[in-house]
Amino acid sequence: MHLPSLTVVIPVYNEEDNVQPLFEALEGALKDYPGDWYVIIVNDGSRDKTASRVNECVSQFGSQFKHIELQRNFGQTAAMQAGIDDAKTELIATMDGDLQNDPADIPRLVKELLERDLDLLQGWRKDRQDSAVSRKLPSRIANRLIQKVSGVMLNDYGCSLKIYRADVVKQIRLYGEMHRFIPVWMATVCPPHRIGQTEVKHHARVAGESKYGISRTFRVIIDLVTVFFFLKFRARPGHFFGSIGLWVGAIGGLMMSHLLFVKFALGENIGDRPMLLVASIMIIASLQFLTTGVLSEILSRIFFQTTNVRSYKVRQPLSYELSTEAPPENLDASRSEQTKTENTQANATN
Repeated sequence: MHLPSLTVVIPVYNEEDNVQPLFEALEGALKDYPGDWYVIIVNDGSRDKTASRVNECVSQFGSQFKHIELQRNFGQTAAMQAGIDDAKTELIATMDGDLQNDPADIPRLVKELLERDLDLLQGWRKDRQDSAVSRKLPSRIANRLIQKVSGVMLNDYGCSLKIYRADVVKQIRLYGEMHRFIPVWMATVCPPHRIGQTEVKHHARVAGESKYGISRTFRVIIDLVTVFFFLKFRARPGHFFGSIGLWVGAIGGLMMSHLLFVKFALGENIGDRPMLLVASIMIIASLQFLTTGVLSEILSRIFFQTTNVRSYKVRQPLSYELSTEAPPENLDASRSEQTKTENTQANATN
């Protein structure tokens, strides 16, 4: 059995007490992985002893582990993007550094991704070991909102344990706090049926403090607007602004038509009616939305024509073998016998 090369990317921030157990768990989970594997620890500007302990563990556990230290705290999304950019393997896995995700799940997730022919396999913390109010409740609200807006039907967008095809995930860029929307961003470069989920183990935090709370639900709502726009209208922004402008203009036009009928058919005064002001503002706003749509289309064309970004993506095949047949020793022996036969025939001819 041979599996594609794998890099595990782990952002950490103020996790000094979890570093040593994390390295031990990763070493135990990946030492028998049937392929090349590497681990990238991205220290996101930690203010405790995380950096020094990561350096100590990298020296202790060997060259398959790498430490990337950011200049300051840029956030989990930026740290994750830094690790993804540095990875050179065919597959990339991401997970948290707080030991709530279990590294032992990674080899199983890799095999499942290959067997199901997916571009992303998302972990699902079905038996989540977190506070019901501060963690589970906002997560459930966020998951429902993302499902409704994006149409990507997953149960746990917030689980950091994921396996990606590297050539696909490298086609997207993560900014702000968009790490929780990675499956949705992936849907902009691959069909939703190539995004799957599977149950993974989840452990209670034993050291350090959580960096999330119920306030993230409100940030999710704001980020969803951006996600919806890029998911539906990235290559045709004029349709987004134009459709709003047409609806606003249609409502304003109906209101103005009603006022014109009242003015000229019924002979009533409309100068002091609030509807006149509202209709006028809506018609002006409609024109602004329409012109903004035209300008956004021009900018979109300039973007695609002046950058290396294309409006299409070409799929690249992975090289792997899940079968356990035909070990290398038998193959070498067969080739050796074939070579001997060819040499004998050549000597006979001479």
